[in-house]
Amino acid sequence: MSGGMSGDLRAGVSNGVASSALVSSGVVSSTVTNTTSPAAPPKPAAPAPRRFDPYAADARRTQSFLGRLNPLAKIAGPAAAMLLVIFARDLATPITLIVIAYALLLIGGRLSRGMLAVLLIGAPLAIAVISLSFALWADTATVDHTVPLLHIGDWTLYSGALIAGLATGLRLGAVFSLALIGGLTTNGPDLVRAMVQQLRVPYRIGYTALAAYRFVPRFGYELEVIRAAHRVRGLGGGRGPIAWLRRTTGTIVPLLASAIRHAEHVALAMDSRAFGAYPTRTERYLVPFRARDWVFMIGFWVLTAAVFWFWSPWGAGF
Repeated sequence: MSGGMSGDLRAGVSNGVASSALVSSGVVSSTVTNTTSPAAPPKPAAPAPRRFDPYAADARRTQSFLGRLNPLAKIAGPAAAMLLVIFARDLATPITLIVIAYALLLIGGRLSRGMLAVLLIGAPLAIAVISLSFALWADTATVDHTVPLLHIGDWTLYSGALIAGLATGLRLGAVFSLALIGGLTTNGPDLVRAMVQQLRVPYRIGYTALAAYRFVPRFGYELEVIRAAHRVRGLGGGRGPIAWLRRTTGTIVPLLASAIRHAEHVALAMDSRAFGAYPTRTERYLVPFRARDWVFMIGFWVLTAAVFWFWSPWGAGF
């Protein structure tokens, strides 16, 4: 009797184990699912969250040649050319420096389409407008010995005024183009780390300024969220200046509350990490000054000296 009962018990246990194995392997469940209801269609993927941090990792920037250089090298290299071109009086020197800056940015920068449009369309248009503006403001008494180009009543546009305005516009364009070498290929955290590690800037100043500067894009993101919440609730409708003023004033209090809350979170995070308690801090990410940074910086200085020696812009005049 007991032997028969134990045999039945062992058989039941083995059958239960086998059933469990089938269920766990998916055979039974797939059979039942296929006979009861068709498979549910896959849900569409959720849209990626909007990135409001401008200092998040950018693969385009880090993979480029200029992006891998130390930020201080990209600032110190063109600094001499930016300073000397201010005193140049010719057209060839700033044009040469603009070509050099554009070549570095287009070859070693890997810029986005928007930045390419600014470089290739926006910057030349700005230089043209500035040049024409300075040409119109030039003192005619100093250029009246040159060839007149345009007469409007008693006013005359001379070629000397146009050349002087073009030289001024090109000098400003050269300074702007050289500044973009470091500006478009460097992010804020790397610059702060380089200043703290290489220039020995106190980390209390560097990282505090960086934290304050990062509030700006955060406020922009919070403002978009507040406006979206108002639209969902049907608030702030209508057109015209009155409706715009009503929408603007309706976002001040929530935005101020969000700013205070975010500032408290940042302060607590910095305090919990003993920020400012010691004269120095360890760095999680190092931004070393490598041999390639020295080569870039010294090479740019040599190129700048060659450009100014070749054109000799100091004695040029109009």
